[in-house]
Amino acid sequence: MIGIDLFSGAGGLSLGAEMAGINVAIAIENDRYAAQTYKANHIHTTMINEDICQVRNLRIDRGDQSLVLFGGPPCQGFSTSNQKTRNKNNPQNWLYREFIRIARETIPDWIVFENVKGIKETEKGFFVADISRTLTELGYTCTTMVLCASDYGIPQTRSRFFLIGSLYGKKPKKPERSESLVTVNDAIEDLPSLKNGASQDILCYKMDARSDYAKMLRKNMDRCSGNLVSKNNDTIIKRYTFIPQGGNWKDIPDNLMGNYADKSRCHTGIYRRLAANQPSITVGNYRKSMLIHPWEDRGLSVREAARLQSFPDSYVFCGSIGFQQQQVGNAVPPILAKYVFEIIIKCEEQ
Repeated sequence: MIGIDLFSGAGGLSLGAEMAGINVAIAIENDRYAAQTYKANHIHTTMINEDICQVRNLRIDRGDQSLVLFGGPPCQGFSTSNQKTRNKNNPQNWLYREFIRIARETIPDWIVFENVKGIKETEKGFFVADISRTLTELGYTCTTMVLCASDYGIPQTRSRFFLIGSLYGKKPKKPERSESLVTVNDAIEDLPSLKNGASQDILCYKMDARSDYAKMLRKNMDRCSGNLVSKNNDTIIKRYTFIPQGGNWKDIPDNLMGNYADKSRCHTGIYRRLAANQPSITVGNYRKSMLIHPWEDRGLSVREAARLQSFPDSYVFCGSIGFQQQQVGNAVPPILAKYVFEIIIKCEEQ
């Protein structure tokens, strides 16, 4: 199979597709630094670093190969944590129409539309219904599913919505869950010890990898990049010291939260220290939410977040630390994507 990745970001979906054996020929991404990251890791894919609205008459020589069009339009507006823009008035919420336009132009054999779980409830399901109706009119049979990453050997309770369209009436079944539960400790135990504001990108590992998960992502590497940590001020670091594993802002003394007008209105994910013996909570904007390392009083490094997202250690991220953090947080876990593409390939072979 051959693939086209729309709204590719740093390349999580593409990496999963490649893991499943799909040749990703074209990727489109508007963000400059995400496009750089994509190109650095997918050297054989043509990267179109443009606004998708300006990309017209996309052509691809598929030969006798089946074509799969996939992508995840910007999802912040559909997120349940983003109530202010979770409606029809947010222009970002309409970019899925560009996805459909390119589907209409290319008529792929398969379509994979990915987004946050919250898209199902946004505007009482309007967006999902509109996508399904339009694709059905184009001749596609649509199957939808919500998959949680921790059910598929990824150390993160991140749920994603997938709509799979088949031009030939096929209906892929939900992938079978993995038997192994991978924890935060399994994922990051061997990575370097770091301090608040760490800025040396490439470092040697702290120890040999113990878990199968860490061994899989590390392979034979003796050092890794992405050992960058946001620098927090002393007040924030002091707050961290009061939070046990699995705890959050509720564990911080009131006298240290004076800059919050109402401490009780904080989101449950704010100042969350990860529990080492469990999968992580969703790794989104982990700098803004102050996601805390399990046993060190600091935020997560880019590489630690990438491990929780199932990116291999060989995967490099470009741009300043803020751009790298955003790329990792926005990505679809590659291993989760791999499961999705494998069920399509299984259908293709039947």
